[in-house]
Amino acid sequence: MEPTAERDQEFTEFVRAHRAGLVRLAVLLLSGDQGRAEDVVQTALTRLYLAWPRVRGANLDAYGRRCVVNAAIDDRRTVFRRREQVHAQVPDTAGPEQPYTDYADLLALLGCLSTRMRAAVVLRYVEGLDVAAAAQVLGCSQGTVRSQSTRGLVRLRKMLPQPANTSH
Repeated sequence: MEPTAERDQEFTEFVRAHRAGLVRLAVLLLSGDQGRAEDVVQTALTRLYLAWPRVRGANLDAYGRRCVVNAAIDDRRTVFRRREQVHAQVPDTAGPEQPYTDYADLLALLGCLSTRMRAAVVLRYVEGLDVAAAAQVLGCSQGTVRSQSTRGLVRLRKMLPQPANTSH
């Protein structure tokens, strides 16, 4: 097999194995916007494909997450974001079913956090990464991950509805 075909096959296998998880991460980072999440993952995978020859021996799972986080942050920074055109008429065909409807409240709350804080919270508590792995993905110190995730949790707790006191 020639080197380009082998590279493409390895990359295709990576995408098949990890794309769903990368989209899930992007949806959480972008507060539930499925369309933008798909775009961010596509951008991240394009960047990963271009870097594939030099990163293929590295921890590809972590590198893929890093690409998604960076693409999501870049998407938020863009002054002029490409937006889809909104039309008055509904399309004739149904769109794909939203697999994240259980996360509606979580997504709304995450949307109130800053981009970096949201990324730290999602990587630590949704993706289950330890502090060192989250710091590697975010490209920051472990202390920054700890402080951002702690502050994020404090803000989320303040926004959660308080249960009614049922004692008589």
